[in-house]
Amino acid sequence: MSATVVTFPQGAVTGEGTVVRVEKDAAGTVVILDQTPFHPVDHTWPDQPGDAGVLRPIDPVDGASVSVTEAVMAAVDAEGALSVGADIPAKRGSDGWTWLVAHRIDGDAPAWLTPGARVVAEVDAARRAGLSRGHTACHLASLALDLALADLWRKDPGGDALGTPDFEGRANQTSRIHEDGAVDEYRLGKSLRRAGFDSEGFAASLAGRQDRINELLAAWTATGGAVEVAVDGPTIVDRRRWECAVPEGRASIPCGGTHAASLSEFASISVALDLSDPQLLVMTTRVVSAAV
Repeated sequence: MSATVVTFPQGAVTGEGTVVRVEKDAAGTVVILDQTPFHPVDHTWPDQPGDAGVLRPIDPVDGASVSVTEAVMAAVDAEGALSVGADIPAKRGSDGWTWLVAHRIDGDAPAWLTPGARVVAEVDAARRAGLSRGHTACHLASLALDLALADLWRKDPGGDALGTPDFEGRANQTSRIHEDGAVDEYRLGKSLRRAGFDSEGFAASLAGRQDRINELLAAWTATGGAVEVAVDGPTIVDRRRWECAVPEGRASIPCGGTHAASLSEFASISVALDLSDPQLLVMTTRVVSAAV
């Protein structure tokens, strides 16, 4: 068995593949194809949910199909044992494992869905588009956040993808993408203050910082620039990067998710900053699609 070939980095939402394994576990049944357009949720950094959609036989059988509730990461160890999702005991790409995309379905697999069968894989395209906009907006918001907080550092914390002091990299503890938006949490604790960040100054100027982020996001979306996913290879474990040019420079961020193809897909991106807990910044990113 080889690592799953994936086509979602190119924006594909449909494709054909051969079933290589079908296996039941406590959560239902997973189906693994040799190639798929489905983006899986990452088991170590589950920021973007996995794609949903359907699988159907390549030769129609009375409209037969099965619903994919979510695509998830899977991995096979050297002895051939399959682990799925959060049960995988290794980081993605670790040696000694074959890395796969598993399509989770409810109940048992029908008779036509067996190893060797050729199937059509169809992603829920509207949901994918919303998640892709949400993920692109999340990256842009993090870059704008870093720029808006750049003057609050007394020491150099290292630079982000635009060379700005990297608040995102230092403080982010969770990121959750949803359709047309995201929620990011940042820990403002002693370690960040020791690193040279002025947390008190940030709290005192929160409203102005939020306004600055939104000004940057408005200027960036107005450019309508291209967004790209650069890949080092065709499989699920090959390195991928989100790339986008804004007036401050061209950003390249390692990322395994899906993205909008252009900033012209956004009517607006905006953030709200919540510092109700002085130790925890919550940034909520909202997208208005240009199609709406």
